[in-house]
Amino acid sequence: MGPIKTIKKKKRAEKKVDRNVLLAAAAAASASSALNNDDDSPSSHSSLDWWDGFSRRLSGSSDPKTFESVFKISKKTFDYICSLVKDDFTAKPANFSDSNGKPLSLNDRVAVALRRLGSGESLSVIGETFGMNQSTVSQITWRFVESMEERALHHLSWPSKLDDVKSKFEKISGLPNCCGAIDITHIVMNLPAVEPSNKVWLDGEKNFSMILQAVVDPDMRFLDVIAGWPGSLSDDVVLKNSGFYKLVEKGKRLNGEKFLLSERAELREYIVGDSGFPLLPWLLTPYQGKPLSLPQTEFNKRHSETRKAAEMALSKLKDRWRIIHGVMWMPDRNRLPRIIFVCCLLHNILIDMGDQTLDNQTLSHQHDIHYRQRSCKLADEASSVLRDELSDQMWGKNSSV
Repeated sequence: MGPIKTIKKKKRAEKKVDRNVLLAAAAAASASSALNNDDDSPSSHSSLDWWDGFSRRLSGSSDPKTFESVFKISKKTFDYICSLVKDDFTAKPANFSDSNGKPLSLNDRVAVALRRLGSGESLSVIGETFGMNQSTVSQITWRFVESMEERALHHLSWPSKLDDVKSKFEKISGLPNCCGAIDITHIVMNLPAVEPSNKVWLDGEKNFSMILQAVVDPDMRFLDVIAGWPGSLSDDVVLKNSGFYKLVEKGKRLNGEKFLLSERAELREYIVGDSGFPLLPWLLTPYQGKPLSLPQTEFNKRHSETRKAAEMALSKLKDRWRIIHGVMWMPDRNRLPRIIFVCCLLHNILIDMGDQTLDNQTLSHQHDIHYRQRSCKLADEASSVLRDELSDQMWGKNSSV
């Protein structure tokens, strides 16, 4: 398959993810009751009872392991995820069993899938750990991904009201009317270099990679994601071919109340992104080059503080769901965007459930290690003037304090 066909395939993957995001609100009501279950409900004890037996079946574990260390989530979150996929796993019965022929329960299957996504270990290692063949691990994981794509969509959607998002961002950095932070990260793959069709995946750092673009709120929650574009594409090209860009340009996103900067200038709703993105009326990027004026330097500082939410969210995503961390060995590039998307859903579920498992771990802002910062020279002239107005105002407030 040549690069053109490959890019078309990525567009189909993008449309699927974007369509999923747009459908998210319709599914929200069906899961609200499940999220509100308290710790004393019967389901809150099911994972504990199951774990007592399951942990003893783990092969090769000489020392007892805690539930949280194996799955990187709490038992309460585990039970909730089981409730999401239960209907699909029971509606499509499969004869999944371990190497001793014992049928695998719902909890068993969810455990296998979460371990595969969370550890990044190979199918053979997972199979050996849980006592089953690698084909079973692969089938269970894919069944889980398919189910989560449909059942967990309400956990990733664009907010109907952005007042809370704007308020939190302003408290972080002082930037008014900001609705999100955008960033991209590379999912690195090991592909045969001799195949000409793989060249489209070769990025600027000479790695084969797939791009994930994400818009994030102040709580590091994903508001919009798109995965599947080849690593050879620049940030601005991925943005302009995303569903998010099209929705904004059509006036369906970032179309709320404007902020009055001065008698002659209004600041519309916007997001912030690094210098790899173009400066647009709804996308503010930092000043580039040197020397910078004091107001420009102050603006860049505030801009960087706002942008940290996206950097840390992607870092946390890769750190917790390690199937997309490091180098993936010859992945199925048609399935990989869907796996990435489900990892983003799981990331948001942990936030929605208030799951603080592993939250005490120190996280780096570097989600794309060994990737150099790229610069985009595209800048909307009117947006440049507006950014100057905003930076001058921010500097004026800072000087008067």
